[in-house]
Parts: sequence; C-alpha cells; structure tokens
Amino acid sequence: MARDDSVKELVDRLEIPFNAWGVDPFGVSKRHLVIGFRILAALYRHYFRVQCYGIEHVPRRGRVMLVGNHSGGIALDGAMILASTLLEMDPPRLAQGMVEKFMARLPISAPWSAKIGQVVGLPEHAQRLLEADRMLMVFPEGARGTAKLYKERYSLVDFGTGFMRLALQTRTPIVPVAAVGTSDAIPTVFNLEGPIAHLLQVPYLPVTPWGLPLPLPAKITLHYGEPMYFEGNGREEDDVVHRYVDEVKKRIAALIDEGRALRGGRR
Repeated sequence: MARDDSVKELVDRLEIPFNAWGVDPFGVSKRHLVIGFRILAALYRHYFRVQCYGIEHVPRRGRVMLVGNHSGGIALDGAMILASTLLEMDPPRLAQGMVEKFMARLPISAPWSAKIGQVVGLPEHAQRLLEADRMLMVFPEGARGTAKLYKERYSLVDFGTGFMRLALQTRTPIVPVAAVGTSDAIPTVFNLEGPIAHLLQVPYLPVTPWGLPLPLPAKITLHYGEPMYFEGNGREEDDVVHRYVDEVKKRIAALIDEGRALRGGRR
C-alpha cells in the first residue's frame, strides 16, 4: 500500500494523456487530483481504515465499469472506491463516476467534481469515457440508494437499466463492488426534504442521531468481484436487459453478504 506522501507520485503514474498544463481531454486536472486524493487518502487509511478485497479483479487497463451499491446518506462509498483504485492498484487507475445532476448546480462541488474526473450522469458523457478506455463508476440505485435509512443499509433498491445498455453498446466488462460500513459512519434515521433541502439545492438532507450527516470513524470494507461479461449491442428487449441487471444486482448482494460475514454478521 502506498504512503500518504506518495499521492503525487501515484497521480503522475496514471496512464492518462495529460497535456503540458496537466489537463486531460475531459478536463481532469493533475493538480486538483493531487489535492483531492491527499484528502481521500487520509480518510481512506486513517479515519475509516478501509480494507479492500478483490481489487485484483479490476482490469489494469482498458474500459471497465465499476457497478456498486449505495448507502450512507452521502456518496461516501463512491469516494472510498475512488481512493481504492488509485491507492491499491498497480498501475494506479482513476475511476470516473457519474454524479447526480444536482451536483452540477452546487457552487463548490461542480467545478471540483469535473477537475477530479467526475461527470454529470448523462449517457453521452459515460459513452465518451468508455470509448476512451476509461474506468467508469456507476451506482444504479442513484439517490434512492443513499437515501436508505440505517435499518435498510444492507438492502438494494431497484437498479436502473441504463448502465447495462451502455455496457452492451460499448462492449464493456462490469466489475461488481460492494461497500460495507458506510451506513455505520452515517446512520441515517430519516431524510429531511422540503424547504431546507430545496434551499441547499439537494433532493434531501440525511439526518443522523447527532443531527448533521458528519461521519463517524466507522470501519469500511470494499469487496470487488470478478468481471462480468454480457453479450449484446444495447438494443435488446427490456426483459433481456432486466435479466442481465438482476445478475449484477445478485452478485453485489452476495458481495455485501461476504462483507457482513467478515464483520461478524452484524445487523
């Protein structure tokens, strides 16, 4: 595992075509990556003490789609997955996530998201990334996943099907990944909607037993499964696509169960 002070070295080793100013064709900035990943590395290693299993299943090069579960009020799982592919892989890789559209309206997150490789979840953006042989991170549960309450933390809500059609269209392998423990860091007891959420320009505000969704230093584990390959071109009948999606969902559910078993099966 790399040391905290090696983040710049890891970013320098990314196999991304940065120009002379340290910016790639998608607007990703090396300078912003170093700043952002130094923060993520500290959280990953020292605050949440993340343990990562199965990272060897992620292809070292070429297009791939990481598909995971969402929980814990905010996208803490996504942040830790981003950290894992840079800190744990050799060579390091940058996962680029599809963020919710409301993130593009927030004054701070919008420019920073783009500069560290995260893009608004539109199909055309995802297709461009995959056709450039990048690694795409997708959460088919969307905001409904992060909105799950603590008592629902190990469940999976309905998956969208767009990710599967995109994987078929671009002939992209899917690597399932489960994050376990994010809901222990931010145990949501209910979601505050209405005027306050509207004022903050978010769909909801997760409320914890101590009020604000400030995370506890709970231990988080990440579990990567073997790549899944599906035949098709993206124009399949809905029942075929739904069957493929269910296969991915079942695999992620199995990885969640593996994570729970390692944690002693805590409910």
